[in-house]
Amino acid sequence: MSSLDRYLQANRAHWDEAVAIHATSEFYGVDRFLAGESTLLQLDLDEVGDVSGRSLLHLQCHFGLDTLSWARLGADVVGLDFAPSAIATARDLAQRASLSAEFVEAELYAAPQALAARLQTFDIVYVNLGALCWLPDVVGWARVCAGFLNNGGTLYVRDVHPVAWSLDDERAPGELSLAYPYFQQDAPLRWSGDSDYADPSAAFHHQETFEWNHSLGEIVTAVIEAGCSIDFLHEHEWTVYQALPWMIESERGVWRLPFRDGKPDQRLPLTFSLRATKGVTRHAASALPSR
Repeated sequence: MSSLDRYLQANRAHWDEAVAIHATSEFYGVDRFLAGESTLLQLDLDEVGDVSGRSLLHLQCHFGLDTLSWARLGADVVGLDFAPSAIATARDLAQRASLSAEFVEAELYAAPQALAARLQTFDIVYVNLGALCWLPDVVGWARVCAGFLNNGGTLYVRDVHPVAWSLDDERAPGELSLAYPYFQQDAPLRWSGDSDYADPSAAFHHQETFEWNHSLGEIVTAVIEAGCSIDFLHEHEWTVYQALPWMIESERGVWRLPFRDGKPDQRLPLTFSLRATKGVTRHAASALPSR
């Protein structure tokens, strides 16, 4: 077994276990979703635009709440995730919400092979929070995304800012210090613990996970080299979870650094959003990496 296979298996086992915890958590709010509430941010709606009648592929979709929220807005959606329980839960939620959606179980780099029988590209490829850190190769990720886009199609990414991933989260309140690599490394960071962002009381059996950071320059360059032009890159001083123990929830689901000297603390970005448009050259499926 290669090291990458070991990392993938550990991450998949952790996320497969996390689904049951997340699906019953207040953080994800499945009951609110089933009652009609969207899980998408207003930022997503503003920056992606009207999806009615458009095809949308959601990569690393977890158990599909955001995917299904796009379906409610009229998109023809496909969600893909590597955790079997995530796909099973997403399919169940689609049925319970009476929404049309397709969910496919596959690891990100194997997505072209998993969806090859569809012979389909999409108007939109959507990637959201906490996706890129689980991937060892951002260049390969960008090629997968671009390979699924129609010419003129949209790639939209909203994720944790790589500076935020580099922070030391054990420092004293108010103290910002970098502790982890900002640039992509061959070897991942290894984490082990039973705490969870959605439910701090959760107890995990599969505690070991592996993550990679990717600099903003590496991400943007990978998207461009995959054949897309950048429409915009926005950096935001907020995130949707308590990334540091002393952050405050300024509104439901929006976390910020506390005020500093009576003013908003804008010392660093916590998330970013990027939109890009696919050019006229398509990457052949055979050129995409497989892992």
